Amino acid sequence: MYMMEITEEIAQKALDIVLNYVEEAEVFLEKEEKVDVDIQNDQVDFAKKVSSYGVGIRVIHEGKMGFAYTTDLNKLQQTAENAVFNAKCNVVDENFVLASKSQYPQVSGIYDQKIRYLDVEDTVEFAKTMINAAVEEGCQPTSGGVSSGCFNTVITNSDGVFAEDLSTAFSGFISVNIADGEGVSTAHESDSSRYLDIDPEEISRKACQIARDSRGGKSVDTRDMDVVFDYNAAAALVYTFANAFNADNVQRGRSVYADKVGEQVLVPSLNIYDDGTLKKGLMTAKSDGEGTPSQRTTLVEKGILKNFIYDLYTSKKAGVHSTGNGMRSSFADMPSVGFSNFMLDFEDLNDVSQIKDGMLVTNLLGAHTANPISGDFSVEAMNAFKIEDGELTYPVKKAMISGNVFEAFSKASATSKKTRQIGSFVVPPILVSKLRVVG
Repeated sequence: MYMMEITEEIAQKALDIVLNYVEEAEVFLEKEEKVDVDIQNDQVDFAKKVSSYGVGIRVIHEGKMGFAYTTDLNKLQQTAENAVFNAKCNVVDENFVLASKSQYPQVSGIYDQKIRYLDVEDTVEFAKTMINAAVEEGCQPTSGGVSSGCFNTVITNSDGVFAEDLSTAFSGFISVNIADGEGVSTAHESDSSRYLDIDPEEISRKACQIARDSRGGKSVDTRDMDVVFDYNAAAALVYTFANAFNADNVQRGRSVYADKVGEQVLVPSLNIYDDGTLKKGLMTAKSDGEGTPSQRTTLVEKGILKNFIYDLYTSKKAGVHSTGNGMRSSFADMPSVGFSNFMLDFEDLNDVSQIKDGMLVTNLLGAHTANPISGDFSVEAMNAFKIEDGELTYPVKKAMISGNVFEAFSKASATSKKTRQIGSFVVPPILVSKLRVVG
């Protein structure tokens, strides 16, 4: 990948233009260079190199917020005028604010020069290695992909804010089939990192091992039992649970924790953090998408609710400081409350060997259908295995798990100190006692 050239001069030029119209303004620049490779069956279907460059301009005019963006640096003037026009069409809201000039933390482990200069051929070779490893394991690859990218962002505003981040990311995933009687057994595996340190053969080996072990599944009787959610399943479960710590949901009455700060809401062995400064974290950066410095925020300490995550708007509304969680999906979007690296830290461990009657679940299907307000869920267990007297005894066929995610985390523990980051969530395997399993 060639050298990125987002500069302070370009950001300042855009800011100077918009300040001819208003006194409060923010400029967000983003350049992204990616290589994406798609796998279909046992072939590389396509590979493409994508480069995008964009500028988002946000203004506050007479208590009104306006936003506009462009991918053409020759249209900065028009984009500034559009942002001002949009502000004039908006409604007054005293909670519209921009970030103040601040010192930014030093973050590490988010940039790998090897990824920055990785070419299409190297990324394709990684995909082919995954495919070949799966075939050697006796599996049929069905789909997959590889993505490598380098990202450069700059935020500056009328209050003197200037924050720049340069980061990289690399990921690979594969789905496989293996013969299982008259049908097939399926599984998938993935890995992501800020560095070019992912093993393509290991990804395929894990996927094939899960698929192979899942053959010959048996039904289980419907009853309550202990359930271990392995890394991918744990991250899917945490998604609904984590949204209760989002200040926007709290302020809209969509969080069960809205009025419970200072109360014991979870198991006493659980600590939860949102840490935008985590070394090698997939969501680590010097600042959030508004120019607020990243930080480590304690959300739960020994089961006691301590805080929520805030962007500038929700923090002004609540009369507190932003936690540096004003996230943007791209230059074309306004910032909103979002997680950086959401970390679950259990002080107590319960090893699988201690489980008399339980089930290990590798993946969940339908986790996104859980009720985000009540926490009720009913999901399908994928690649699940029966646990009897501390041993994995046989694969489980077509089992559903139902319960309430908030109740689940009030009695949860970890089965290992080792964690994995999947998306925003840094999780161990999670054990929840006495969940209803429907065979």
